[in-house]
Amino acid sequence: MTSSDLWTEDDAEHYDEVSAGSFAPGVVEPAVDFLARLAGDGPALEFASGTGRVAVPLSRRGVRVSGIELSEPMTRRLRAQVPESELPVVTGDMATTRVEGEFTLVYLVFNTIGNLCTQAEQVECFRNAARHLAPGGRFVIEVGVPPLRRLPPGQVAVPFEVSERHTGLDTFDLVTQQATSHHYHRTDDGRVRYGASNFRYVWPSELDLMAQLAGLEPEQRLAGWDGSPFTADSESHVSVWRRPQAG
Repeated sequence: MTSSDLWTEDDAEHYDEVSAGSFAPGVVEPAVDFLARLAGDGPALEFASGTGRVAVPLSRRGVRVSGIELSEPMTRRLRAQVPESELPVVTGDMATTRVEGEFTLVYLVFNTIGNLCTQAEQVECFRNAARHLAPGGRFVIEVGVPPLRRLPPGQVAVPFEVSERHTGLDTFDLVTQQATSHHYHRTDDGRVRYGASNFRYVWPSELDLMAQLAGLEPEQRLAGWDGSPFTADSESHVSVWRRPQAG
């Protein structure tokens, strides 16, 4: 069993609405451009494909995309846009589930590596990516840098958005690297809808070691899909590891 939260029918129904900012063309298109270049003429596999925020436009770009998704309700939302024959999705967790074939690209976006709430499962996720990659293929992760510099002694929460429609904050356990995102969404009728999701935060250097354990080599680390350089002040990163060529 995976430690990931299982997104329910209610979660899936509201996901695109409450995550509307991440669906904006200015957010999605640079990611799709980046991933399409890496995929080239080969197939791509998305871990945690969700409602298809990236998988659907990448497929429409001409890339043969498959997905692995734990939540069947989330996949049903994707399926309303694209048929199974065009974008097949296997139900399962991204640490152990196997899809037939080899891929030039495996990718995992929007902080979703943290959905695996143990280090051991995150390591297995890298190994699962390596199992799916053809020689020379790449594994890409988009994830935030843990914002612990914003956490003064005695404070356990860091706000990441405060607006009229949404207040979001993360709480952290610095011993276990366990964290929870708390979301307060104001609805049109003035009510407040609360939701929470659990995750394990992970450092860039820790991800590099996981990649090494899976037999993958580091290729590049950027601050974002636009190719901006990663620095000590970057709040997130897009990292690429490569499976070595045979021999």
